[in-house]
Amino acid sequence: MNYTEKARLVKEASLQLGASPADLRNRALEAIAEALTADKETIFTANRMDLEAGKDLPRPILGRLKFDEHKLDDVVKGIRGLTGLDDPLRRVLLQRELDEGLTLTRITCPIGVIGVIFESRPDALVQISTLCIKSGNGAILKGGSEARHTNRALFETIYNAGISAGLPAHFMELVEERAAIDELIKCSDSIDLLIPRGSNAFVRHIMDNSDIPVMGHAAGICHVYVDKDADLDMAVRVIMDAKTQYVAACNAAETLLVHEDIAPALLARLPQGPDSPVEFITARGEEDYVEYLDYKMTVKTVRDVMEAIRHINHYGSHHTDCILTSDPDTAALFQDLVDSAGVYWNASTRFADGYRYGFGAEVGISTGKLPPRGPVGLDGLVTYKYKLKGNGHIVGDYASGKKEFHFRDF
Repeated sequence: MNYTEKARLVKEASLQLGASPADLRNRALEAIAEALTADKETIFTANRMDLEAGKDLPRPILGRLKFDEHKLDDVVKGIRGLTGLDDPLRRVLLQRELDEGLTLTRITCPIGVIGVIFESRPDALVQISTLCIKSGNGAILKGGSEARHTNRALFETIYNAGISAGLPAHFMELVEERAAIDELIKCSDSIDLLIPRGSNAFVRHIMDNSDIPVMGHAAGICHVYVDKDADLDMAVRVIMDAKTQYVAACNAAETLLVHEDIAPALLARLPQGPDSPVEFITARGEEDYVEYLDYKMTVKTVRDVMEAIRHINHYGSHHTDCILTSDPDTAALFQDLVDSAGVYWNASTRFADGYRYGFGAEVGISTGKLPPRGPVGLDGLVTYKYKLKGNGHIVGDYASGKKEFHFRDF
């Protein structure tokens, strides 16, 4: 069976999943949480195979690839957190009487089938698939080849538990061959949304070669700006967390901007030399304003907050940027003028995460202007439809003046 046919089957299943009651989807999520725990040794064995095959990969990538007890605990907590969230489907957003006996209702509904192409993070497969179940969407998942064995083990556990709990067959599909991507991005009749997570070149390839709507971001060039009125002890703590807490994440800070008045004092407090966990690189030009995903950080001195804002809006990726300052007016100016999905004051960029926002994990982070923007959780995985109920009403009566609309919201 080719992937075009598989996508069609997921599309059919998504219609059943989207119409299913919330308690069925929640029971399936609980069954998945229990199955992941029960199958953990099989999953860990598969992950050790991937780690052994990828032992020469850079250390941050291996950190992403590892799936151990800690990551299992995190995803299980995330799943159980999802079950406690309100059902995102069939929520009434608007109810309006257009005329006597003619009522318009706007309600939330699933997007349909979501295709997600993600990096070598096995925990992302769990987060994405369970978010799609909760929101009533079918899912087609393509993970990084470095996590092939782990992804397969996780998929089989999740799929089998979901089927046993009563979800429709083909509610999700795993893609393992990279060549299948070019086939799937042509499936506009079956796939309703693509979320590619990867390099600029990869995301651009998807956008240029598919008629399917694409949501996501291509890079995470996040900034920390330390203002002249910053608490320097706080600044060092936040900078090091934003850079080192998990360097391979898209919300890790890559560029440090420092007000020239406090630059010497701040830089003297940052760890330097061979024992430092971070290599701080003095900016020479725009080639240094990059996404490292490593223990490196570009440092640039700026004259004032406006220069920092201009720099971020020009060189940043509109992901997440923060200001460290004790001056609320400077912070307000920064948060108003920086054109990013997340703009923080005295907090690490690592908070840009669906789980930490209380969204029940995320399928990705969107840096576009149209919603959803930022971490995309349950609310970002639903759209809406209009339901109109009448009693033989026809437009001709209103066009002729026989009847008039009186628009009244309930």
